[in-house]
Amino acid sequence: MTSFKKIKQRAEKRKGGPLGLKELLPKLASKKTLIETGDDRYLAMMTKCINQAGFSWKVIEKKWPEFEEAFFGFKPATLEMLSPEQWEAYTSDRRVVRNWQKIKALQENVYFVQDEARRHGSFGKLIADWPESDQIGLMAYLKKHGSRLGGQSALWFLRRMGKDCFILATDVVVTLRSIGLDITEKPSSQRDLKRIQQQFNDWHDETKLPYSHMSRILACSVGENYL
Repeated sequence: MTSFKKIKQRAEKRKGGPLGLKELLPKLASKKTLIETGDDRYLAMMTKCINQAGFSWKVIEKKWPEFEEAFFGFKPATLEMLSPEQWEAYTSDRRVVRNWQKIKALQENVYFVQDEARRHGSFGKLIADWPESDQIGLMAYLKKHGSRLGGQSALWFLRRMGKDCFILATDVVVTLRSIGLDITEKPSSQRDLKRIQQQFNDWHDETKLPYSHMSRILACSVGENYL
């Protein structure tokens, strides 16, 4: 199995040396910041990632202030009070993406966020306390209890909130397969995810690097990425 040191050296060579690569590494939120971030911001980011799935990210970013206005700043306590008729009315509201399945996902995630906040004190505490060494467990939990929070939507939600996590981008998977990890081209089974988690855990023990940084370094070591 290729050592992480060799992968990092390859990434540095492709990205302008150690300093050039360092500038491309994701910024992480502290555990304190994750806990103190409001439930409304977690709900907003869930919604943004769900709406960007299969859609133009730039369009959603441009419309985002209108989303914030239409959905009352994503305050769970306010959204929880909306009637079924008010939720249905969003399907004709030009401020948002008028896709009922994605609107319904927000409606369901309001209750998900509220339930977890009551259980843990805040939704952020659930995220902050979940160990990075069991990221696939957190992914499974979000998929089971949230709405439309499987796959890449969950991963980008965690990354954008600052949670330390790996992303299964194409270049990351290509690198993992190139070093001999026995996974499919589009890993989604528990078999593949467990192998990926174990590989990242081993590299973390070896390097002490954050999972997000290792993930980005893998992505920068191959392919035509333009970070």
